[in-house]
Amino acid sequence: MAQAAYRGVFPVVPTIFDAKGALDLEGQRRAVDCMIDAGSQGLCILANFSEQFVLSDAERELLQDEILGHVAGRVPVIVTTTHFSSRLCAERSRRAQQAGAAMVMIMPPYHGATIRVGEAGVYEFYRQVSEAISIPIMIQDAPVAGTPLPVPLLARMAQEIPNVAYFKIEVPQAASKLRALIEAGGAAIEGPWDGEEAITLLADLDAGATGAMTGGGYPDGIRQITDPYFAGDRAAAVAAYQRWLPLINYENRQAGLLAAKALMLEGGVIRCDAGRHPLAPMHEAVRAGLLEIARGLDPVVLRWGR
Repeated sequence: MAQAAYRGVFPVVPTIFDAKGALDLEGQRRAVDCMIDAGSQGLCILANFSEQFVLSDAERELLQDEILGHVAGRVPVIVTTTHFSSRLCAERSRRAQQAGAAMVMIMPPYHGATIRVGEAGVYEFYRQVSEAISIPIMIQDAPVAGTPLPVPLLARMAQEIPNVAYFKIEVPQAASKLRALIEAGGAAIEGPWDGEEAITLLADLDAGATGAMTGGGYPDGIRQITDPYFAGDRAAAVAAYQRWLPLINYENRQAGLLAAKALMLEGGVIRCDAGRHPLAPMHEAVRAGLLEIARGLDPVVLRWGR
């Protein structure tokens, strides 16, 4: 029997460190539990908002196994396995599948500001990864990679590469790209998804998005938008989007990838909200602004550990 398409809110799990910069596995488990209790319909780990770029390979495997084991099937988990090397990305993806991942998310191969591959190389990269696994692949189309992924290429990969089925679109004019991708790829586009902390969520839902991969701080708030939308009540979704947009905007434009951890610290979920050096700590004025907006919305995260 074919797996039903994954839909809904799948936020990114932040990586929890202690004050010395070591992994805090107890805090990591609490963060995951809080996110599930707040209504996450799935989770994504080891993504950029998880600070994957400051982790060693050994730490990635430890976190992958620890989180998947702790989730224990309560919700599906997407594991980010991005690597420039086709071979190593395939190995990471195979290892994630063996550990229990429901899906892998992968950016196109890139390194630094200038090292890229062309469309033929991108196609072959995803084909080789697909041959190594039997779970879905989500292509992350994000500005950080700096790699153009035109709609015809994405649609062709969905139609020709067996496991390429999901697309997280977070480039400028994301809604227009989602709409064009759905039109070009048809049924092969199993999961057209929104990203970038949901700042374009309503437009992306109107374009046909069926999933949202957001920051990890307030999945309950994002579900106040997506649940009524998917139930056919667009007016309620619009009203919820208008309520939550100030917090979404503040996370996206001011607080960045430390936002979820700042909210978790305030709510007693974790003991330290620091990123790993050389990431700068959140400025106290930025933290105050984030918390001021969040308190007015009363997300689960601010009371989960109290």
